[in-house]
Amino acid sequence: FMNICYFAWKLNLWVFVTLVCVLHCAVADGKTLVLLDNLNIRDTHSMFFRSLTDRGFDLTFKTADDPSLSLIKYGQFLYDHLIIFSPSVEDFGGNINVETITSFIDGGGNVLVAASSDIGDPLRELGSECGVEFDEEKTAVIDHHNYDVSDPGEHTLIVADPENMLKAPTIVGKPSNKPVLFKGVGMVADPENPLVLDILTGSSTSYSFFPDRPISQYPHAVGKNTLLIAGLQARNNARVVFSGSLDFFSDAFFNSAVQKATPGSQRHELTGNLELAEALSRWVFKEAGVLRVGAVTHHPVGESTPPAAYTITDLVEYSVVIEMLSEGRWVPFDGDDIQLEFVRIDPFVRTYLKKNGGKYSIQFKLPDVYGVFQFKVDYNRLGYTHLYSSTQVSVRPLQHTQYERFIPSAFPYYASVFSMMAGLFVFSIVFLHMKEKEKSE
Repeated sequence: FMNICYFAWKLNLWVFVTLVCVLHCAVADGKTLVLLDNLNIRDTHSMFFRSLTDRGFDLTFKTADDPSLSLIKYGQFLYDHLIIFSPSVEDFGGNINVETITSFIDGGGNVLVAASSDIGDPLRELGSECGVEFDEEKTAVIDHHNYDVSDPGEHTLIVADPENMLKAPTIVGKPSNKPVLFKGVGMVADPENPLVLDILTGSSTSYSFFPDRPISQYPHAVGKNTLLIAGLQARNNARVVFSGSLDFFSDAFFNSAVQKATPGSQRHELTGNLELAEALSRWVFKEAGVLRVGAVTHHPVGESTPPAAYTITDLVEYSVVIEMLSEGRWVPFDGDDIQLEFVRIDPFVRTYLKKNGGKYSIQFKLPDVYGVFQFKVDYNRLGYTHLYSSTQVSVRPLQHTQYERFIPSAFPYYASVFSMMAGLFVFSIVFLHMKEKEKSE
């Protein structure tokens, strides 16, 4: 009986320690610093913050000018993610500045930024570092054809149609017919930066300018070039989302009805802001669109282990396991456009991998070229992290015992040799047995 009690106690202790470790890992993976203009934003944007805490994020709220702010301590990042809901900040407090945030992104951290018409210089500078240029302070996105019925008269309460969203469900979620409410500053993307994503653009009739001034110069952004929400996935897979509107994430916009002011427009009881905001937060904080490479195997067909070196023209089977993060678990990725390249300097073989159970595999014939090659999978698709796998192998020429005894293309030469030998044999017999006639006197 004592042994049973002792075993049960040890089992309960092990279960408790395991749960503590799991919970600690879950919290540690979601440590997020939230910088606010003032703490009232916690109440006005409570639905968005509640959705994050419900998904396991550990949110630390601080004002943007708090003198105790710090992102890095002893060379280590204190947080995994950063939310900046302080558009009007002129100087960050503590040890945080634009250079620190840029280093945070370079180190793999993820950042969500929400601006407004009262945007300060730090956010404008941070946007420029990431390939996004905000318009001047006090400007706003204006659209005289797509504004809400509750707009006070400046036509800055924009109704953005779902057609203007990026066609990437991994980033913006499932398609919806609900329009989005937007009130804030406009942006334009750096045309030379291929990493910037136009997540939500204005309509063809939108532009960015001062609402209370007549237009005296060409606006900063016009038409479809006007970005309402932009994104960036860096080459190290760090993600950044810029929203020109802080109100976009507010409870008021989440619960508001929406209807364009044009006659005959459809009225929607709720905006699509909540669904879009949750989808964006899942993507930027790497809850969606994250891929990884599992086990990689390669071997000649009919064998189970790779050789020390392949031989030219061998029939080879290659397989790789690719997984995607879904609701905190790694599940097999389902894709039909994953390519394999067999590369020396340039690809000698390029083919699609076929899904085979929980892995992707293909059989192909090695080229008739020897050297040092790589099995390379380089998968880069919109909304997903960059997937890269490279396995180096050697390919040698045929051994002297592996060459063919008779080459079919040389049969004419073989025939000429044997015909020459046969002719020589016949000539020898005729020459040896030929008798010259004696001359008569």
